[in-house]
Amino acid sequence: MTEDHFGEAVAGRYDDDGPMFGGDVVGPTVDVLAELAGDGPALELGIGTGRIALPLARRGVPVHGIDLSQAMVARLREKPGSAEIGTTIGDFATTRVDGTFRLVYLVFNTIMNLTTQDAQVACFANAARHLEPGGSFVIEVLVPDLRRLPPGERYVVFDVEEGHVGVDEYDVVEQGLVSHHYTDGLVSVPFRYVWPAELDLMARIAGLALRERWSDWDRSAFTSESRKHVSVWRRVG
Repeated sequence: MTEDHFGEAVAGRYDDDGPMFGGDVVGPTVDVLAELAGDGPALELGIGTGRIALPLARRGVPVHGIDLSQAMVARLREKPGSAEIGTTIGDFATTRVDGTFRLVYLVFNTIMNLTTQDAQVACFANAARHLEPGGSFVIEVLVPDLRRLPPGERYVVFDVEEGHVGVDEYDVVEQGLVSHHYTDGLVSVPFRYVWPAELDLMARIAGLALRERWSDWDRSAFTSESRKHVSVWRRVG
């Protein structure tokens, strides 16, 4: 079972105003997901407090979500429109729900919350099991930024502002990444970074084929300078 790092202390401030909640971020994300879902249902892995699920449901897409954190889902349940969204508490790498879906999606680096390669492979297999034939699995995740890591160093400062300092700690042997956030105290969250080609292999193992890869939700071209990617795989057969 994946450890829950999104308890009440994190859930209580998760919805604080930040760039990922802006309409310029949420809008394009929901546009793409709604197009891929069409008239079918969608399954969100790591639904959290409903940042994407709620506006997607308002677009007429039936949404179900899986999340390990009861505290995050409790925040979702406080919001208007949440009664229309089904949720299941569990590890999204292995938890099954009834039915099949036109779209399964996993956004904002959430694949990296699975901190082993085995768990990430299992997530692809779980997504494929939930997809109807021809359905799409979408992941939004950063491209590992190892070029910022000087030889022999492990730490990269990624944010310095009033009230917050963020430092990433890398383990390049195990593809480990711990994000340290200094606010009122220290919060450290472990991740496993993963390369696009590695994700493609996980998809192939699960019976999925790459359909498209963009640099962002605006469908801009993915290049060697892209800091993240949005990848769409389709269930084969």
